[in-house]
Order: sequence, then C-alpha cells, then structure tokens
Amino acid sequence: MQQSAEKPVLLVALGGNALIQKGQVGTMEEQFENLKRPMAQIARLSQDYRIILTHGNAPQVGNLLLQQECCDAVPHLPLEILVAQTQGQMGYMLESTLDTALMESGLKAAPGLVSLISYVVVDENDPAFRNPSKPIGPSFSSRKASNLPYPTQKTAKGYRRVVASPKPLTIVEKREIRKLIDMDFLVICCGGGGIPVVREGRRFCGVDAVIDKDLASAKLAEEVGVDIFVMATDVEGAALNYGANHQEYLRTMTVAQAQQYLEAEHFPPGSMGPKVEAAMGFAQHTGNRAVITSLHAIKEAVAGGAGTEIISSPAFSTPVPP
Repeated sequence: MQQSAEKPVLLVALGGNALIQKGQVGTMEEQFENLKRPMAQIARLSQDYRIILTHGNAPQVGNLLLQQECCDAVPHLPLEILVAQTQGQMGYMLESTLDTALMESGLKAAPGLVSLISYVVVDENDPAFRNPSKPIGPSFSSRKASNLPYPTQKTAKGYRRVVASPKPLTIVEKREIRKLIDMDFLVICCGGGGIPVVREGRRFCGVDAVIDKDLASAKLAEEVGVDIFVMATDVEGAALNYGANHQEYLRTMTVAQAQQYLEAEHFPPGSMGPKVEAAMGFAQHTGNRAVITSLHAIKEAVAGGAGTEIISSPAFSTPVPP
C-alpha cells in the first residue's frame, strides 16, 4: 500500500441505483444488500487511493416527498431540508456498509470514514429558476395537480412536481474535504448533488431546487484536485444509439467527440447527458481521466479496463496508474 501523501485522489460518484435497483421496492434490506458489491470494490481501492464518495438520492428524496403528501399532521419540510435528511440517511448506510467491507478485507491501515453534510452554491439568476423542469416526488392526477401550490409537469408516470436544476458554482466545504483526504480520511459528501444555496450578503440561504449529482461531483473534483473521476451507474458506459439494435458502447472519446455526440442527441438530458457533460468539464479543466462505468466494474474502470473514458484530447491522455 502506498503512503497516504503519495496516493492519487479518486472520486467515485454512485448513482441512485447503488441502493435501489429497477424493480425493487426499496426496503432497507434491499438497499444494504445492493451496497455490498460496490463498497467491497471501494474498500480494495482504498489501499492505493485517497477516496471521495458522492451519491445520488432521487428515490430516497422522492420517498420523503411522498410521505409528506400522505400526512398533514406535521408541517411539511422544504426541499433543501429533505436533501439534508437524505445526506445523513445515505451517509450512514454507505459508511456502515463500507466499514464492514474494510474489516472483511483485512486491511491493517484502513482509512477513517467521514460523512459530511454539503452545501453547493448556485446562482439565483440561473435560467433554470425561470423554467423549472426537473420532475421530483410522487405523481398526481390532472385534477389533483391543478390544485397544488407548486408547478407540475405531465410525465409518463402522471403529473409530477417540477423544480429548478441550476448549475453548481462551488462546493462550500471544499477546503475541509481537501484537508480530510490529505489526512487519509475517506469522505462521503455532496449527497444528492448537495444542498442548493445562494449567497445573501455573508450568509447562505437554501433554495427550492435540486442539483445534478454528477455535475456537482465534477465541480468538487476540479476544486479539490482529483486525479481520477468515476461515475458509476446501471449501464456499462456511454453508448451511441442506446436501446437500438445497432447500439454501440464507447471505450474512449475526446471532449470534442463527446460534444458532437451530445449535439446529435445520443446522450439524453435526463440520463446519460449530465454524466457526459460532467466528464467533459472535468477532463477539459484538469486534463485528468473521467470514466463512466457500471456499479459492478468500478475497480476495473479505475484500472483502465472498463467503462467509457473521456479525455481532453489524445495528446493529454493520462496513463493509467500501475
């Protein structure tokens, strides 16, 4: 195992399906079971990397919103509070499952674990606030939706609440996160894309919005100096013509190629699009590796043997660490 100061920094962004997979109800037993395989990979990677874990929260925050809709006995909570709740809930689940994996791996010098409530600054003038488009929470009939105190949009599941999804500007706790990883702590942070806040003078104020988890993770990766940025999801990588008979998974693409594929609508905005955008931004700003891969191939993707890797240009391709 390398000395802490010599270890490269790895950020792994886990998709929401890391805890709740398609077709599952989402019981606690299912979620803890689903975490075992990715956390076993993270435990092994911690021998050679300083690690930051981020995660999605769409199913979990959706469940909290559904619970609120079913109960008027207590005051309803604003969205930023629900995001904070999921950060604590999922931080506990990730940390406890990872702690077990570290003990089972038999490491003599396992890293300490820290779950950090994280704020992400957004611009109150971001165009997203003028056009809320991110569906969240339960679905409603058209009659019920017409009487709700917030905007809704018709989706395949029915009418759903929509909120703004502004671009992340900076991670408030970036200095603390950098200090913790330099001390060889494994940090769990930016859950659900972080708690969205805007500046009001010297204060931060929460806003009713959600931030894309992958874009927030890419911003954090840039700000703390990450060497490898991995986004783990439920498919093996980015594909051209996804879902068609001539679907083609990509092993490598430059930022310029990725931009062309985005413009050709190969990567939908509600699924693979934000991941590709996040990878492009990170690769372009740092020159380092960004990889999109499946939850079951995180360790292999870090080693260069799985997933779709996005590089700034062929000349800046970063060698895979031994």
